[in-house]
Amino acid sequence: MDLRNIAIIAHVDHGKTTLVDKLLQQSGTFRENQRVEERAMDSNDLEKERGITILAKATSVVWKDTRVNVVDTPGHADFGGEVERILSMVDGVIVLVDAAEGPMPQTKFVVGKALKIGLRPIVAVNKVDRPDARINEVVNEVFDLFAALDATDEQLDFPILYGSGRNGWMGLSPEADPSEGLAPLFDLVLKHVPPAKTEPGPFRMLGTLLEANPFLGRIITGRIASGTVKPNQSIKVLDREGKVVETGRVSKILAFRGLERAPIDVGEAGDIVSIAGLVKGTVADTFCDPSISDPIQAQPIDPPTVTMSFIVNDSPLAGTEGDKVTSRMIRDRLFKEAEGNVTLKIEEAADKDSFYVSGRGELQLAILIETMRREGFEIAVSRPRVVFEKDEAGELLEPVEEVVIDVDEEHSGVVVQKMSERKAEMIEMRPSGGDRLRLVFHAPTRGLIGYQGELMTDTRGTAIMNRLFKAYEPFKGEIPGRRNGVLISNDKGEAVAYAMWNLEDRGPMMIEPGSKVYQGMIVGEHNRENDLEVNVLKGKKLTNIRTTSKDEAVRLTPPIRMTLEKSLAWIQDDELMEVTPKSIRLRKTVLDPNDRKRAERSKEA
Repeated sequence: MDLRNIAIIAHVDHGKTTLVDKLLQQSGTFRENQRVEERAMDSNDLEKERGITILAKATSVVWKDTRVNVVDTPGHADFGGEVERILSMVDGVIVLVDAAEGPMPQTKFVVGKALKIGLRPIVAVNKVDRPDARINEVVNEVFDLFAALDATDEQLDFPILYGSGRNGWMGLSPEADPSEGLAPLFDLVLKHVPPAKTEPGPFRMLGTLLEANPFLGRIITGRIASGTVKPNQSIKVLDREGKVVETGRVSKILAFRGLERAPIDVGEAGDIVSIAGLVKGTVADTFCDPSISDPIQAQPIDPPTVTMSFIVNDSPLAGTEGDKVTSRMIRDRLFKEAEGNVTLKIEEAADKDSFYVSGRGELQLAILIETMRREGFEIAVSRPRVVFEKDEAGELLEPVEEVVIDVDEEHSGVVVQKMSERKAEMIEMRPSGGDRLRLVFHAPTRGLIGYQGELMTDTRGTAIMNRLFKAYEPFKGEIPGRRNGVLISNDKGEAVAYAMWNLEDRGPMMIEPGSKVYQGMIVGEHNRENDLEVNVLKGKKLTNIRTTSKDEAVRLTPPIRMTLEKSLAWIQDDELMEVTPKSIRLRKTVLDPNDRKRAERSKEA
């Protein structure tokens, strides 16, 4: 059977996963009456809530006796490590672009990688039925983007399709007949994308995706470059330098058939398959016949730019809400995560009770924390810190990102001001249609930690921010952080409404009446710069004198809601966020007030 391997590249929210759903339905992968979840490819709960694709996934459809393997790529630059390797498995890409928003910076990241490998793109303009669609300008923007990314003449001569993924049609013009469905897209893929590349020789495959399966152990997915592989065949694994990592036998071969992965008897060159049975081989390693000694060329993995400490929860409430609290459980979980996620780096601290977790950005780390908390873990985490480097002359370098913000004109002033406070340098400012501006900055990663929430508040939720790692550049100087101190509970117990009401003039609270608190826990933000210890447990003194006043009912200002991402950005270096399946609490690292003062003095000295 003929084979085609394609990847779909699109920006977050441009409709990639929805389009794949329709491809599956129209190619007969689902029965007519089969109830299929919407966005079948976003299978993980967090992906559904946030509406983003985190893990790359594959599926396959059959059209006119040709099997088409479709790989879904993540659009967020935080998951860029996945993208580079996925593109090495395919022979063509569909670049999906929103008819109103046009090509966006994250697509630039993935498209740049695809053009560099020499893949020829097909451009699909999606959502042409939007009232604010500007189809011709968008096609021109795509052309300019490809040209700016050094595309060859052949790559610039790309075919274009127009349509609506949600309504399940694509055609050669925006006025095409929707009744043809996605047939024009399938036909164009068969015509434009070359058949799967194969080479002569014994079995070789580059590991591209890694996952840990509870029944089969490590599963490695990749495209077979040459030869065939059968269950029980003995193979060896080479790393990027060509050193032997391990030798072993293939226990099972799985291939994508629709959304399911089915076991097959033989994996043939050109097909994308998953193999199980090896214990050490990982992404970017070459899995091959024992006779082979040269590895397949692989992309190195981009360096992590942000690091955080994950610490065993030692607060007085530890173990009351989660069932996974020991350092051994946390250690096993983090190392298991690192097995399947190559962009994460995990180091154990000397005290064995904390771990340094480094990744591509705070979004990636926040998703890991949220996943762990849903699994029943309790952990304390520190503020994200940036990974610095030194150049030859010993100068300090820090990661700098290209930030593109699309914002309504009326809010552009506050965005420019906030970004310049964060040591960002404005590169360009241009209208992007409909009273909106597109602002481009080069900003240090340090300054961007926690900016997303602030940007949403400043622009009433209308701005769209995209970030892309640019390079390591010389240190940009100090960036002002939070100016206010915090209100710290001085005792353990349950917060009392009356006490909180008496403290309202000290600053806004972050807890509700009846919340459990402990000594050293942060209960609110102080109006001034210093930290203040307060008593939120003190009830009203009762007397036997009756009064006619109505002071029994206390009216409290609603507390500030601290979400996970907001808390990560808000805490300072001497504070931690305690995360449990039920709550997010903020606390001082050192809970005892006397020890805290001593620690401050020694730090000043």
